[in-house]
Amino acid sequence: MTAASSGASVSQAALADALQTAATRCGRLSDEQVRSLRRRRRSAIGAVATVPVAIGLLFVGANTFVGKPTAPPVSTRMFATRAGERTTVTLADGSTVALNGATRLRVVFADGQRRAELLEGQAFFDVRHDSARPFVVRAGASETRVLGTAFDLDLTRAQVALAVYRGAVGFDPVGRARGVVVRAGYRSTVRGGAAAAPTLFDPVLPDWRKGWIDTAGMRLDDLVEVLDRQGGVRIARPAEPLASTTVFGRFRTDQPHQLLNAIGSGFGFTVIERQGTLTLETAH
Repeated sequence: MTAASSGASVSQAALADALQTAATRCGRLSDEQVRSLRRRRRSAIGAVATVPVAIGLLFVGANTFVGKPTAPPVSTRMFATRAGERTTVTLADGSTVALNGATRLRVVFADGQRRAELLEGQAFFDVRHDSARPFVVRAGASETRVLGTAFDLDLTRAQVALAVYRGAVGFDPVGRARGVVVRAGYRSTVRGGAAAAPTLFDPVLPDWRKGWIDTAGMRLDDLVEVLDRQGGVRIARPAEPLASTTVFGRFRTDQPHQLLNAIGSGFGFTVIERQGTLTLETAH
């Protein structure tokens, strides 16, 4: 405001001086000439006064743009396979995930976090190490927490099975106290809201990625669900008490009919195929 007042005063004096000089040299100016000089003066003052306003608006706009908070980028991806289909995907951080048949996986990467949710099926995770961003996977009623490791998750109706191939994994029932830490060469399950104590297995032996399964006390209805992912013939879920029968052993998964027949011979059920669906029936 002070600068503007000073400028107006100097301009007024200059105008008066110009009028006096003109009157001395050229005689008295006409009224129209005086008005013309005054109009020029007002235009000049207006232009000078507008510059600080424009500069101020520029800085306000710049501050508004720079200071506006921006949300961290969020990347969400969905992956899915059909029964009988397998695939391996590479995530944005360089981690890889192998998906078994009939599997669905959602992956969300955001600033400071890496999260995934196994919605259905089975997946083998090879996670790139990042100490600043843990990799967390939700599967059914379980949650796994890793920094960088390799592990397998198998989600069925009755349980979530974890097998660790490299590193260590925190394996917790959702909404409960902390579960267990499972290290390489060990596996565990979450069933009924509790995590089982880790047990040894041999990670060198071929797994589902090579067409094998190690049941290790798996329920028969869970085994049927796993075999059903292979595609081809469909398998009906058995009823109780057959469903909760536990099965032990390593089996090939590419011939489910023969496998179930072999298991049935020991547990007293037969495998009947009707219209492309296998049904397990107990002897009456």
